[in-house]
Formats: sequence, C-alpha cells, structure tokens
Amino acid sequence: MIDWLTTHGVIDWLMTHGIRVLVIIIVAVALYFLLRHFVPLLVKRAVARQMKRQPKREIKKRCETLSSVFVKTGIVIIAIFAIFTILPEFGVNIAAALAGLGIVGIAIGFGAQSLIKDLIAGIFILLENQYRIGDWVKVAGIAGSVEEMGLRRTILRDFDGTVHSIPNSEIKTASNFTKRYSRVNLNISVAYGEDLDHVIEVINRVCQEMAEDPKWKADFVTTPKVLRVDNLGDSGIDIKILGDTKPSRQWDVMGELRLRIKRTFDSEGIEIPWPHTKVYFGNAFPRIGEIQPTPEKSAERKAEPP
Repeated sequence: MIDWLTTHGVIDWLMTHGIRVLVIIIVAVALYFLLRHFVPLLVKRAVARQMKRQPKREIKKRCETLSSVFVKTGIVIIAIFAIFTILPEFGVNIAAALAGLGIVGIAIGFGAQSLIKDLIAGIFILLENQYRIGDWVKVAGIAGSVEEMGLRRTILRDFDGTVHSIPNSEIKTASNFTKRYSRVNLNISVAYGEDLDHVIEVINRVCQEMAEDPKWKADFVTTPKVLRVDNLGDSGIDIKILGDTKPSRQWDVMGELRLRIKRTFDSEGIEIPWPHTKVYFGNAFPRIGEIQPTPEKSAERKAEPP
C-alpha cells in the first residue's frame, strides 16, 4: 500500500499507478465518443437493410430508438469496466470485491424482481418493434408521444404536456396510433329529413377537394370517403368517413375536414341535428310526415317572416 503521507509516496504513485488510471480514463472517454458516433451509423445501416421497403420516417424512428438504447447500455458497460479497472490501482482487491458483490447481488435480486421484469419487457418491446421514439401510443392506460425509451422504462408526454414515466413491466397492451400510417375515422350526423344520397355526394366531394389541395395533399395516403350509414341515432343519422393519412396527421386532417364539411353543409342547406325532445299534451300522436317535415317544407318554413 502506498504511503500517502509522504511526498515521495505520492510522486511514486502518480508515476506508476496514476499514469495507468489516466490511460484508463482516456480509453473510456475515447470509447464513449466512438460509441456515440459509430453505433447510430451501424444501426442505421442494419435497419435500412431490414426495413428497405418502409417509409423513411419509419426507418428514422426505429434508428433513433435502437441507437438511444444501445448507446445508453454501452455507456453503462464502459463505466463499469473503467471503475473495476481503476480500483486495483488504489489497492482494492477486485476478487474479494466481486465475491462480495455477488453475495449482495443475490440478496438484492430477491427484492428486485420488478426491475428484472422491466428489463425483460423492454427487450421484447425493442425486438418486436412495438413502438419507437416519436410515436403516439397508449400504454398502461396513458396516451402520449414517446419521448424516451429504455430497457427499464418508457417516457410519454401527453397533450397537456405532462411527462409520464412508465415501467416496461406494467405495459401489458401497447396501442400505436402512428405506426406506418394513421387513420381518419369520423362520424358526421345529419337530420332525418335530409336526402342521404345528396349528403354522401357532398361529403365525398369535400374529401376529394381537400385531398387535392396542395396544402393538405402530402398528408393523405388514401382519400377519405363515406364508408356507410353508421347509426340511426335519437336526433340524427350518423355517416362514417374513413381514410388513411401520414403518421400523426389524422387529428389535423379531421379538424380541417370537419370545418370544411360544416361550411359546405351550411351553403347546401344540410342540417346537422342537435339533441331535442318533442312533448305532446293529450293530443293524438302525429304521423311521421308531420313530425319530420320534408326539405321543401323546411325551406318554406325558413322563408316565412319571423
């Protein structure tokens, strides 16, 4: 053991062990920078071969996710290697330390089963490519954008800006809203007195015009259109619209589509119903034609002076 209380002892230690410690630190730092530089390149090359038919956006997300996990794991390995290489230079018996750590590790292992579950779940999430950094997902009952992924946890940020840290072992079902493409799934309600053929023609026209608009054209994968009459509700008839968009663009597209449909319905005189109740006091129940006026009668009624 070096006598630290003497000047000669300190100088001798620095000339022998100190140089070795410095070399170990330099090697560790060099490995860190090599890891940060080459791992993303290698991952990008491997993922590009594996996903060569996928859109560039999907490849980029996958590369960022894998690179982040591999770099963080590599940093931990380098740090552990550097520490256990430096300790003998300070006179620490590594064999005894490892034996002691082994016993402690067994004791900790019994109380850290959840951590092991997190790591195993994280490995399967990565291997199965369930979601990536930048995807909008719903996991463990929480929906948000994936900001960070690791073997132990997934970090989401929701619409309110709240950051959620979720252990991977709690993720039983992962719902990905933005993998490869997203979908417009929209119900538009119209009054019972409207001509459905005309309404469907108007909706399809609005969808086609929006898909051809230069401002929105790049957001569409397929042009939305009416799929079916989806429901006969209490106040109106629901018409379902479906179409595919680029990932994460469905919410903006649906918002613009609602705006354009509302404006077109107003210009076409198509009524969007609202919940209301008709009450009859002791009178005979009117016939259907009297309850729901025809479009011609509605137009005449609108034309009457107040």
